[in-house]
Amino acid sequence: MITMKKIISCALSAALLISSCLSLAGCHGARYRDAFAVPDSFDETKHYEITFWAKNDTNKTQTEIYERAIESFEELYPNITVTIRLYNDYGKIYNDVITNIATNTTPNVCITYPDHIATYMTGDNVVVPLDDLFADPSYGFGGSELRYDGPEFDELVPQFINECRLGTNYYAVPYMRSTEACYVNKTYVEQLGYELPEVLTWDFVWEVSEAAMARNADGTFAVNGQMTMIPCIYKSTDNMMIQMLRQRGAGYSDEGGNIEIFNDTTKDILREIASHVETGAFSTFKISSYPGNFLNAGQCIFAIDSTAGATWMGSSAPNMDISSDKLVDFETVVYPIPQYDPSNMQMISQGPSICVFNKADPQEVLASWLFAQYLLTNEVQIAYAETEGYVPVTLKAQNDPSYTDYLARAGEDDDLHYEVKIAASELLIENAQNTFVTPVFNGSTSLRDAAGQMIENTAKSVRRGGIIDDAFIDSLFEDMRSMYHLDEYGKKDLGPLPQTSVILLTCLGVTWVLIGAYVVYDAIKRKKT
Repeated sequence: MITMKKIISCALSAALLISSCLSLAGCHGARYRDAFAVPDSFDETKHYEITFWAKNDTNKTQTEIYERAIESFEELYPNITVTIRLYNDYGKIYNDVITNIATNTTPNVCITYPDHIATYMTGDNVVVPLDDLFADPSYGFGGSELRYDGPEFDELVPQFINECRLGTNYYAVPYMRSTEACYVNKTYVEQLGYELPEVLTWDFVWEVSEAAMARNADGTFAVNGQMTMIPCIYKSTDNMMIQMLRQRGAGYSDEGGNIEIFNDTTKDILREIASHVETGAFSTFKISSYPGNFLNAGQCIFAIDSTAGATWMGSSAPNMDISSDKLVDFETVVYPIPQYDPSNMQMISQGPSICVFNKADPQEVLASWLFAQYLLTNEVQIAYAETEGYVPVTLKAQNDPSYTDYLARAGEDDDLHYEVKIAASELLIENAQNTFVTPVFNGSTSLRDAAGQMIENTAKSVRRGGIIDDAFIDSLFEDMRSMYHLDEYGKKDLGPLPQTSVILLTCLGVTWVLIGAYVVYDAIKRKKT
């Protein structure tokens, strides 16, 4: 005879067994992403059409480089057709990718930033983890079946490829790299009675900037004889805040996505910046406009911008947004960004990377990878790097005789060999070991935006007569948390529970109900006896 005790006992055992099995399955599924299984060979009997989303700054030369790269690649792989879509803003690429994830219409290959990739990865296997593709003996770096001379893995600049690792996997390859530079009007610095130091410091920049605010009796500035002078202008205030915090050893965020920027050092930095906004010695791109325009017009002494913008800086710059009658002749020198501690230089590494999106057909993904890797060949890397103050991301390209010859010919002309542009490239090559990147996570883009917005809001408040005290900064911190939803990060909202976890919790609930039923049954039985 089957007793109530035996029924409950069996049910308990079954529930616990199911719970244990599902617990193991649930943990495994939550911990790992699907790896990409590289096909044994590339199927050349089929035709593949892949889309490539890229960005250029309305630079026809860069567009031509992309087009030549695609043409050369298609000659090597006649069964692959590459269609390029050009953007003039990385933010627009980011927004379009996010939109297309929902409809499964992402591009095959995309030039983007690791911060953006971290958000793409919140989808279900949207971005391909590249580790197995890197190492594949046939189609990976230096692969035996490649039809072009690409780099080996150890020929990638270590600092640059490490930026493409998100968690335990690589989800991108670097495409171009730049950093920020301070373009200095040396003529005006010396005219003010100063000698440029070996390493530019914030103390030096602030001192010279304040000295440049002296005016003549007629109201013109003594240093340039004009009615306009903004000695220091910063293009990207997000980078300004990030680098200042790094140089001072203060928190920004950690690898887990925990927000650390709301600290006392940030308050000190904001007060420091406010004091120089108040005198007129400092401004930002969003407030005053492009620093290169003021530099070239003799209205700025320290213009801080990307090395990729070097062709817009200086009296002989090949690119310029001001008329020739506004141009002032001066000597331009290129420095790393100002430092707090010259013995421990810290400067941000930035620049686009390339990611590959997952598709239903592994062969289509392999075709995409073959094209993405082709963009790392010397032909593409060197040609693109020579258009701006970018640096090739491979040691193979950096050490190529044609590239070293290009660097050695600095100053021969004011176009391809524009001296300021080549000086900006050499600045990054010589300081690669001093570069850093910020932690990447879903939300790191929002944090970056908040970092710059704090400086912008502080500067705007000063210009309106506001007082930058503790009350203002505390309110600013709260505004940034709210505006950019920063309290949501670091607490890891994992979304809906997986089905296995739901079943697991249900089984555990059933188990406890049965345990309770058994306890009641046993108590009644004892009472009867």
